[in-house]
Amino acid sequence: MASSRGHQGAHGIGQAEEQLANQADAAAAIQGQSETDLDVLEAARQYQNEEEKVLDEP
Repeated sequence: MASSRGHQGAHGIGQAEEQLANQADAAAAIQGQSETDLDVLEAARQYQNEEEKVLDEP
């Protein structure tokens, strides 16, 4: 459970980013992906993972 408004907002942002990533994955499954698309998705996921690490710190 989030302990502050900022933390709650950060979780909301993370959920939106995850939903966008899922939509991009679905579009790629239908349309295929270019090398640039793969690079952008990888960078977005890496940023999200780093952000989660920071948010999980006490």
